[in-house]
Amino acid sequence: MSSIKNFLELPADKQIGETQHFFLIRDGFPVSPGHTLIISKALREDYFKLTNDEKADLDNAIGLARSLVESEFTPDGYNIGMSCGESAGQTVFHFHCHLIPRYAGDMENPRGGVRHVIPTKGSY
Repeated sequence: MSSIKNFLELPADKQIGETQHFFLIRDGFPVSPGHTLIISKALREDYFKLTNDEKADLDNAIGLARSLVESEFTPDGYNIGMSCGESAGQTVFHFHCHLIPRYAGDMENPRGGVRHVIPTKGSY
């Protein structure tokens, strides 16, 4: 488990952008160049604990994250993901959404995308 209990413990200078309800940072353990986290300003356990206003603003935050990535990198696609609950792999119980830029050739066969979170289940 991560030693961080929530992302409010992070120094403010790590932030690269914000919307009304979210702030953005680059992931500390990026899957690819530009991997960005969208984090709720209020401590919420996961997506299902966000308010309706926060959920509405999440689209703005994802758009901002994409703009920031594209100002620095040239990805060919994206995965957007969030883990809700320990069984889903969540280790920091403070809402965060991953925007993971994808690049042509970054893996042999990307077909199935996020379906590969359980090995052997993504192929169809």
